[in-house]
Formats: sequence, structure tokens, C-alpha cells
Amino acid sequence: MKHFIIPDTQVKPNTPTDHLTWAGKYAAEKKPDVIVHCGDHWDMESLSSYDKGKKSFEGRRYSKDIAAGVEAMQKFLAPIRAEQARLRKNKEKQWKPRLVFTLGNHENRITRAIEDDPMLDGLIGFKDFQLEEMGWEVHGFLECVVIDNIAYQHYFTSGIMGRPVANPTTMLNKMHMSTVQGHVQDRAISFARRADGKQMIGIFAGIFYQHEESYLTPHNNLSWRGVWMLHEVNDGSGDVMMVSIDYLRNKYAKTPD
Repeated sequence: MKHFIIPDTQVKPNTPTDHLTWAGKYAAEKKPDVIVHCGDHWDMESLSSYDKGKKSFEGRRYSKDIAAGVEAMQKFLAPIRAEQARLRKNKEKQWKPRLVFTLGNHENRITRAIEDDPMLDGLIGFKDFQLEEMGWEVHGFLECVVIDNIAYQHYFTSGIMGRPVANPTTMLNKMHMSTVQGHVQDRAISFARRADGKQMIGIFAGIFYQHEESYLTPHNNLSWRGVWMLHEVNDGSGDVMMVSIDYLRNKYAKTPD
């Protein structure tokens, strides 16, 4: 089994998204059995509470946020659909990966907006993402999905306040199983063993976008960016491969669609 992992993409209007085409081409070439997006694909800056009322908020629109994320997701899926069509045409072995999306706190801004203004209920919602129509299996914010004994979630929590765990080592100690999350704006990995000796993996998958975020320091904007492939996945263990955005750019940016 192979798991392909995409961390936070945080798509917003007027930011580059061609890296999602590169990731789609990589997936089509490597043919993972499972593709997991860890959430925060949509940035949803129009629903942000951090700078509402400030000059930086001017011009933001919900419809533009939704459209930007849908278009970017279609870019990712296009090479996958093209490869599936090629296999069908040539009567080769079919490839249909399981597509899993765990909603992040940025997508969950919709829930918070409705809670703050109940009149929005029915006017905006997760259905606007069109994920199910695109073939994704959608799991709610902080809803854990376990695949091949690896737990995926946008982020894992600790303590009665439910705060995000601080690092992968803590995550393994709290969850007692292999775990993968996004949310944190840098990569980190830890290993441990279960009582039966089986290896556990804890991954903070980092980020996968090209733009810089104004809320991050210049140092944090230099964080590693990329995707992950877990090879030979079996009962929570697997071989970890990090695939940087630079590698994807060099390999796929100039290849024809």
C-alpha cells in the first residue's frame, strides 16, 4: 500500500496554484492507493476573524474564496483523471485511489461564521467546496480517519482544553498509534515502537503552497514545502518519503498537460 499525503495548501484568490498540477502529475505517475489531504485547502480569508475590519480585509469575497479552491483542486485532479482515462483506453490495469479529505480549521471558518450569524445557515456550507462531487471522502474538522492503522486528522489535540499537540513525539505518546497531521507550518517527524515492537510514525506534514503568508515571520515563510509518500504501508508502519515542492517544480513544471 502507498499513501500520498498533501498538507495545508491554503488556496486563496490571486495566488499561484500550478504546484497542485505538479502534485497531480506525481500522483498519476506513482499511483498511490490512498490520497489524503490533511485540510486547509481553502484559506477562506473572507471569513477570517483575525484582521476583520482592517484595511487588509478589503475586497475579500466568500464566492471568490470558494472558486479559487475549487479551481485549484480541479488542477490537482486533472492529471489523475487523464491517467485513469488513458488506462481505460489502453485496457490496462485500472487505478482508482481512495481520496480522503479531512476538513481543517480554515474550512471550519464556515461553521464559526454560521454560529456567529445564524442567518447564514443554508446560504453557505461545506457543500460549496464540491468535494464529494469531485470524488473525495470528506471527514469533519478534528474527525479522525484511520487508514491501514495510520490515523489522519487536520491536527490532534491534547489536554482538557483541546489544544493542538506541540510536536510529533507528543502526538505519538498521546495517540499510541501512527499519526499524520497538517496545520503546523513546518515539517517534523518522530518514530516510536508499540508494545509489540511494530514501528509507529508521527508526522507533522507541513505546508504545500508557493505564496508567503503575512502572519508568518520571514523565517517561518522559509519553511520546507512539499508532499509526502508512505511506501510499503502495513499495520501502521511504512517507509517515509518527503517530496519537496522544488523537486516537483523541476520535474513537472515544463511537462505538457
